[in-house]
Amino acid sequence: MIIRQDTAGSRRRRSALAGLVRNISYEVMPFKNTEESVLAHVPAAVPLTVTVTEAKGIDATLELTERLVRHGYTVAPHLPARQFLDRSHVGDVVARLREAGVRSVFVIGGDAPEPAGRFPDAQSLLQAMEEAGHSFGEVGVGGYPEGHAAIPQETIDLALKQKAPMATRVITQICFDAATTASWAARIAASGIELPVQVGIPGPVNRQKLMRIASGIGLGQSARFLRKQQSLLWRFLLPGGYHPTRLARRIGAAAPGAGGNIRGLHIFTFNELRKTELWRQELLNSLREKDDRP
Repeated sequence: MIIRQDTAGSRRRRSALAGLVRNISYEVMPFKNTEESVLAHVPAAVPLTVTVTEAKGIDATLELTERLVRHGYTVAPHLPARQFLDRSHVGDVVARLREAGVRSVFVIGGDAPEPAGRFPDAQSLLQAMEEAGHSFGEVGVGGYPEGHAAIPQETIDLALKQKAPMATRVITQICFDAATTASWAARIAASGIELPVQVGIPGPVNRQKLMRIASGIGLGQSARFLRKQQSLLWRFLLPGGYHPTRLARRIGAAAPGAGGNIRGLHIFTFNELRKTELWRQELLNSLREKDDRP
């Protein structure tokens, strides 16, 4: 009887994980060879987000987004509030994305020390986008299962509550503790925030490449956490310290306890797109093979 119960539990966990992997998206950085790498390695069925780098600004992100949309991808550009100048700038970007056929965006505050214009945070940019009459079907906002180093937890909680009516999903920052992520997801659901959550995790990244990214300047949010939290860096740099399958399996096991609002995974690829897609396919195949066993 115990064996049958364990088998049924394993199947439920695999089913939960398979559901998360099927609802997956990749984050890419707008570098020189990103478009070529996406076309070579990423199926058009996988949604993408495109970060904004401090060095290149928002235009590089918008240009890459437009090109990838023309290739048939669903692409959500990051829109960092602190890089927008005024309402006219917001209206211009909204109109440009509408004309390009972009239906999804990811709105963040951004890490610039000082706002370039009138928008210090994601909430103020979301409000300006609504006033500009945006027609995006998907509007993502950030979630912080472990809080934020520079912002009090009460402020983060209030900000998410204020943003939620203007959003359609939450994408979390990286957290290596699946139980913490699930507890946070359950807590925001209990507070009345019913948005689906995509859990952000790093993909299979080359350790040497991570060191180069971590020491770089002007990269996206997905890289910046490595410089801010050096203790996390060692999870990647130590042999065997991190593998996405282990974390994905723990999230799949913890997700049912979050009340059902964890709906997918968001992979911080660091532009390792070939490795990321091979990993996704291998994980899906392993889940299918186990379910096909008698």
